[in-house]
Amino acid sequence: MRNFSKSKLLALRQCPKRLWLEINQPELREDSAATQASFQVGYQVGDIAQRLYDPDGLGAVIDVQSEGFDAAFARSNALLQTGQPIFEAGFCAGGALAFADVLLPLQVDGQKVWRMVEVKSSTSVKDYHRDDCAIQAFVARTAGVPLHRIALAHIDNSWVYPGGGDYRGLLVEVDLTDEAFARADEVKLWIQKAAETSASAAPPAIKTGAQCSQPFACGFFDHCSQDNPQPEFPVHWLPRIGQRAVAYAEQGVIDLRDVPDDQLNDKQRRVKAHTVAGTTYFDAVGAAAILAQYSLPAYFLDFESIQFAVPIWKNTRPYQQNVFQFSLHTLCSDGQLEHTGHLDLSGDDPSEGLAKALVAVCGTHGPVYVYNRGFERGRIHELAERFPALGAALLAISERLVDLLPIAREHYYHPSQQGSWSLKAVLPAVVPALRYDSLNGVQDGGMAMEAYLEAIHPDTSRTRQIEIAAELTQYCKLDTYATVRLWQVFAGRPDLQL
Repeated sequence: MRNFSKSKLLALRQCPKRLWLEINQPELREDSAATQASFQVGYQVGDIAQRLYDPDGLGAVIDVQSEGFDAAFARSNALLQTGQPIFEAGFCAGGALAFADVLLPLQVDGQKVWRMVEVKSSTSVKDYHRDDCAIQAFVARTAGVPLHRIALAHIDNSWVYPGGGDYRGLLVEVDLTDEAFARADEVKLWIQKAAETSASAAPPAIKTGAQCSQPFACGFFDHCSQDNPQPEFPVHWLPRIGQRAVAYAEQGVIDLRDVPDDQLNDKQRRVKAHTVAGTTYFDAVGAAAILAQYSLPAYFLDFESIQFAVPIWKNTRPYQQNVFQFSLHTLCSDGQLEHTGHLDLSGDDPSEGLAKALVAVCGTHGPVYVYNRGFERGRIHELAERFPALGAALLAISERLVDLLPIAREHYYHPSQQGSWSLKAVLPAVVPALRYDSLNGVQDGGMAMEAYLEAIHPDTSRTRQIEIAAELTQYCKLDTYATVRLWQVFAGRPDLQL
């Protein structure tokens, strides 16, 4: 009988077809860049957990990749006779196998027992984490481990890193012992169903749906969806359609032309009408009227930021958006356009230097245009809180922010946007000559974060760092130049040579 790993059982829980494909046609799996990045975050948090649960470095680590499964299982069992922490201990029993993130020895009523901790990079306990712990507890107990308690440790995103490599407080535990122990019979059923599913000659006949992205993005989606009917105008192009798109698909409605108008709001009806007709909607008078209240000089601002599950800079929090770059175009009163920016690739916390530079170049009056104001405003307020001496000046900039996104959303739509008003969807529609795919290197926010991480890595050469600086500068500069050109069109100012 096949032994199913925890990941295979969780795949079954998400979708039986996913399990079948992972076992029988794994070569069809294509994980997204976001999925790959999440794996790396998990490894990083796991490394920190080992330091937290074994501060004296007395524990043992099982490495199944180098030791092999049989040797890893044997050494895990042998280590149960010791009194040291064990990391990645592996057990195989009851038709399943699993590796525990953390096993800690305890003495209860004179007997040596063990406490298991599963470590996750999320900021709360998810339903699939509960399944995870149920499987871990079942396998360990069935294998004869005297398991006393099991907990899930997740990141506390309110915790502030004090610096100096002190990560005590990063993780918070939730005890799941009673629930996990009580679900043993459920786990047995999952193992039985996994055996039946994987042994089938063909995959289960399951259509694509919500399970393709919940709780994880499935790497087999492209394979499973390749034979789906391809509508000319997919329902999901309707803005804010959300889960209703899934409900429509279940009814066989996959083209937005087949969605009755009386089930749509005004914006959705507008998108439907102009998408089908292939025409542009532009309320030029309305857009210009909104922008007419603001005069020159005008500033156009964009931030680039990065998140760390495990903070690397003092006084920052897990998953905090840390701004490392800004671009600013200034449209002067005489119509001249100037550009400046700030980028710190030293690897040190860039926040204070960036805040000072921002205050220095934003002047004291005039609108500061952004695209999706909530992001820039949030970052400015965080900087003001961290650096009180700059607080008043930063908050004054925040009060001057003017958002072009709602103007675009209410007054402009081109069929090429496919229901999206992201800057990268709107820009080529409004100003076709400007395109992000014409840039060398960095072309989106995800690539900007990857480039930043490469640039601050100690092994990155100075030559490569200079190349990355140029790529990041051009990318961020295009973001603000894009808002300049959008403003020009929406404000009705073709007279300006921008």
